[in-house]
Amino acid sequence: MDLGIRGKSALVCAGSKGLGKGCALALAREGVNITITARTEAGLQVTADEIREAAPDIIVTAVAGDITTPEGRQAALAACPKPDILINNAGGPPPGDFRDWAREDWIKALDANMLTPIELIKATVDGMMERGYGRIVNITSSAVKAPIDILGLSNGARSGLTGFIAGLSRKTIARGVTINNLLPGPFDTDRLRSNASVQAAQNGRTLDQQLKIMAEANPARRLGAPEEFGAACAFLCSTHAGFITGQNWLLDGGAYSGTF
Repeated sequence: MDLGIRGKSALVCAGSKGLGKGCALALAREGVNITITARTEAGLQVTADEIREAAPDIIVTAVAGDITTPEGRQAALAACPKPDILINNAGGPPPGDFRDWAREDWIKALDANMLTPIELIKATVDGMMERGYGRIVNITSSAVKAPIDILGLSNGARSGLTGFIAGLSRKTIARGVTINNLLPGPFDTDRLRSNASVQAAQNGRTLDQQLKIMAEANPARRLGAPEEFGAACAFLCSTHAGFITGQNWLLDGGAYSGTF
């Protein structure tokens, strides 16, 4: 299927690894010019070269910086001021017990996983509507549907973003701009491995043992691959997805057992 987005431009946040990288690669293979951000310069350049190799006909721009800061957002938007596609993504806050979190921990989580996406949307959505085309995808978490007790900071911040998007997305679609959320379940990423390490330590297991338990507990009997997450993201960004907005797509191998 031709997704109809060749020649468009995308800003992909936290795109040097994991799910962000999966989205960047999938979009690049569809002919989208890519700007990726990440905090670590070395890893960012490695991924940029990998994208160029996978899609040699597109333009790849790498911007080092922390997207959760005003300076990081300014640098990213200077490199890609008029994106047709915006992929909001940032590392989640650490797991733990809510009794141990101070106000500063909550503010940091809100800044990264709620307020940063909103700031980037505010900076780009009007231009998208003026041009008559835009796709905004927020990478959130399956915890929005099924909260995970040790991820309280993430549960709260990402649910706040979800509520905000539910209202805004109905106001932009008439002018060709859709806004949706992708909710990853257990994908094999550094983030998942970090959380699994905490669980492994709590239960006296090795990391490999914990990962195997997590995989076998999923109905798919495996962890997800970032490439398949990227494919779902690319479709939501396509010309074929113009009637989809304000939705929360759960990609979890069937782990969530609810009907709604």
